Amino acid sequence: MRYDDAMRRPEPTEYHPEFENYISLVPETDLVGAMSSQLEETRAFLSGFDAERAGYRYAEGKWSIREITGHLADGERVFGYRAFAIARGETASLPGFEENSYIAASGYDLWAMPDLIEHFSALRTSNILILRALDEAAWSRVGIANEYPVTPRALAFGMVGHARHHLSVLRERYL
Repeated sequence: MRYDDAMRRPEPTEYHPEFENYISLVPETDLVGAMSSQLEETRAFLSGFDAERAGYRYAEGKWSIREITGHLADGERVFGYRAFAIARGETASLPGFEENSYIAASGYDLWAMPDLIEHFSALRTSNILILRALDEAAWSRVGIANEYPVTPRALAFGMVGHARHHLSVLRERYL
């Protein structure tokens, strides 16, 4: 079975209820197509922030534009690894993802924007390549991440929704 035949929206039983915040932002069912077009849109949008603007925070204690861009890459890496591992039949529970701790330890505010954009792009490209090769059994395989059942399908929808959420925050609060 090809990717196109296997793709459908995830059922609510395929992910933690809080993940619905991201999944609800993805009306598409051609996930790999959505991931590909989002990659190009994201690269173009983030490239518009120069070095000075990339350090901007809209309020005390909020992430900078660099840190949000780094967080997009962290999310892509974590969700992508989870999808890959579960698709391959991983039975061990995969760890949680405490985003604020990750950002605090990241040093992303010292990175150049072009490097952050490339970091996200490389991860997204890698995820697209592996996800488009999955068959229905792999897309539907259930694993455990952050102590909750999840499928690669739900994680892929979550990757698109996660990026949409944070790009929306950038547009609403940082421009």
